[in-house]
Amino acid sequence: MAVPVLPSLDRREPSLAELDLDDEIRRLKKERNAVLLAHYYQESEIQDLADVTGDSLQLAQAAQKTRADVILFAGVHFMAETAKILNPERIVLVPDMKAGCSLADNCPVDRFVAWKSRYPGSVVVSYINCSAAVKAESDWICTSSNAERVVRAIPSDKTILFAPDKNLGRHVSKKTGREMVLWPGSCIVHETFSLRKLEALRLQHPEAKIIAHPECEESLLELAAFIGSTSALLSFVEKDPANEFIVATEPGILHQMQKRAPTKKLVPAPPEGNCACNECPFMRLNTPEKVYLALRDLEPRLELPVELRERAKVPIDRMLALG
Repeated sequence: MAVPVLPSLDRREPSLAELDLDDEIRRLKKERNAVLLAHYYQESEIQDLADVTGDSLQLAQAAQKTRADVILFAGVHFMAETAKILNPERIVLVPDMKAGCSLADNCPVDRFVAWKSRYPGSVVVSYINCSAAVKAESDWICTSSNAERVVRAIPSDKTILFAPDKNLGRHVSKKTGREMVLWPGSCIVHETFSLRKLEALRLQHPEAKIIAHPECEESLLELAAFIGSTSALLSFVEKDPANEFIVATEPGILHQMQKRAPTKKLVPAPPEGNCACNECPFMRLNTPEKVYLALRDLEPRLELPVELRERAKVPIDRMLALG
């Protein structure tokens, strides 16, 4: 008589180290009907797994258009909030809820409301790098891609309050000729770039063009051949005839730049200290392991109160209507 083969009692789940995370993430995206949105500042492996990679404006537009049941946002907290505001009926996942933003953190809504109250009748433009609560108190939202366009859309007789990035606000004021009252905030990454080291780097690479994000300090922007949003910097490197660029923004963008312009030399702008301070510590909290776990468990989920979502959606829709 044949001896029956008993099932193995070893039902141990494979460890993360034993999994092919890329394959597992692709499998789970399909099973969950999920879309993975990744900012250009994410690590390269996450960018390569993403369905859409972009800057804040591109990702907001992608979130607005998606028909997926699940949105996994590999970026920072305010970006996922924007996705939830635009998609209240969908599940929005964040690989690490601690992935915040120095600009958003340094513009708490109670202080923001008190600041706004000092300028009755003004128009409030908030950079998308702010909390949902601050968005709800704003008239317009903008990104570095469209901030100039948003400001130009505001009647010239109106006082404009701009928060929370003073460097972007100063740059837009200079470009548009509009005086604005600026919230005194700045990005911890873009503040770390060293003017002294950049000038030394320029001597080492005399043929290189300096390109910079408008969140950088004004003294550094004065050295730049081109100033633009993350997506604009990427496009400039791809299309400009120069062969070498010094890039003053978070170095995660260099991955996409190298893919689009493989023959060009890209040099990251140096921070003040001997550190990786030019890397956003919040963006780098997201890892492929956390992306996999979020898709597997459908956690952590981002939720917002209905009233807050609805109020915050008004200035975001106003921005997106500009195209």
